[in-house]
Amino acid sequence: MCPLTEAKAMPTYVTLLNWTEQGIRNYKDTTERAEAFASAAQRLGANVLNLYWTVGPYDLVAVVEAPDEETATAVLLRLGGVGNVRTTTLRAFGREEMSRIVAKAAG
Repeated sequence: MCPLTEAKAMPTYVTLLNWTEQGIRNYKDTTERAEAFASAAQRLGANVLNLYWTVGPYDLVAVVEAPDEETATAVLLRLGGVGNVRTTTLRAFGREEMSRIVAKAAG
């Protein structure tokens, strides 16, 4: 593939979510809220790749791609501002990214 036409992968973020009291009271709307979150993320230039409802210390896990940290933060601020969840976000690195990081660290 030509470097000029090759699509650059966006950074990936893994977000761990916990429902607030408001969010758990409105659990019946969770799938609709998930769709609204994905739509809002897309309007801001990000993509929700996966969203999982989980059992354990977190209620949901989202995998999001965004072109930069500012966009990722804006998406998550908008999500948190609705009041249904609190988030903890991790920057995730794919295999190719990690290979470049290791090569850079090795000198």
